[in-house]
Parts: sequence; C-alpha cells; structure tokens
Amino acid sequence: MYIQKSSVWSHVKEHMMIYLFMVILLVTGIIFGAIIVNSMTFIQKQDLFFHVDRYFMQLNTEEAVHSMDILKRSFFFHVKYLCLFFLLGITIIGIPAVWMLLFIKGIVIGFSVGFMVNQLGTKGLLLATISIAPQNMVIIPVYIIASSLSMIFSLTLCYKLFGKSVTLSLGKPFLRYSYLFIILLICALGSSLIETFVANEAFKALLKTSFYVIMSII
Repeated sequence: MYIQKSSVWSHVKEHMMIYLFMVILLVTGIIFGAIIVNSMTFIQKQDLFFHVDRYFMQLNTEEAVHSMDILKRSFFFHVKYLCLFFLLGITIIGIPAVWMLLFIKGIVIGFSVGFMVNQLGTKGLLLATISIAPQNMVIIPVYIIASSLSMIFSLTLCYKLFGKSVTLSLGKPFLRYSYLFIILLICALGSSLIETFVANEAFKALLKTSFYVIMSII
C-alpha cells in the first residue's frame, strides 16, 4: 500500500505542471461560461429561462424522466467523454482536442451555474448547489485526471517516435493507461449515481416545497 501511494505521489510530482495546466484550463472555461451569461441580451435570457422553467414544471408535476433513464444518459455521456480522452491520448495530434474538451466542460459548468444565479440570485445559487455541485465534485477531478493522463501518454508517444531512445517499450505504459481509465469509468459511474439518486431527488424535493412557487413569481 505504501509503495502504491509513493508511486502515485511520485507520478503527480513528476507531472505536476500538466495537472496544474488542466486545472487552470478548466477554471478558465468556467469563468468564460459565466462571462457568456453576462453577455447575453435580456431577450435571450428570458427565452432560455422559459425552457428551464418548463423543465422545472415537468419535475414538479411528476412528468419527469425515470431515474434509471437519467442514470443511463448521465453515465453514457461520461463514457463518451472519457473514451474521447482515451482515444485522443493514443494519438499525437489529439492534445489540442483534449484541451478543447476540458475547456468546453468548464464552459458548461460556468454557464449553468452563472445563468441560474443571474436569473434567480441566491435561490439560483441554492439550486446550483443542490443540482449541479454534488456530481461535479466527483466528475470534475475525473475529467482533470483523464485529460492529464491523455496528455501525458500522448507526450510519451512523441518521445517514443521522435526521441533518441528507440528501446522505450509502450506495452506497460499502455496497460497502466488503460487500467487507470477503467478506474475513472468506475468513478464516473459513481458520479452518475450521485446525480440520479442524490442531486436529482433533492432537486425534485426542493421543487415540491414553496420554493418553486416563490421562484415562479420572480
């Protein structure tokens, strides 16, 4: 166990700049998403909020999608995202695409939270805390690690193809790379379970209270 912890720590120390870059990239995307909200016109915001409010009404009147459907959609989305990271990592030209995927994820988070806060104030912040924060506390680290591993493996390929050492074997690194992504997929399933049975249920419970009535008249 100590050896495994030491190995993980040495890996993080060795590639600290890559992990830090990915964190900064995600945070930049979040900030950019919030800026997009502020740049929207009043008509655009009202039109989008109309569709959001209709979704809230569906949840409040028991016309929502079944929990298992939410779980399947959420997990399938994460599987697709992680598979893209994995595949881009085994190509040399995939690094910019990895950056773009992580940046887009940040934009989605920043826009979602920013829009709810912009339209509903503290009530929007409460909604975002309940419906967005729980699963993202798990999936954000997963995406940061996945994108970092993808970039690290892609750079390893570059070193193999263009470096001076031609004896470097990619067998063990690829197996380790695949194993880590399997672990990340399991973590993504955990995030989907949290989204379905914790965040979604808490969100629906909140909408059944007087909170939704208050929100509707804002």
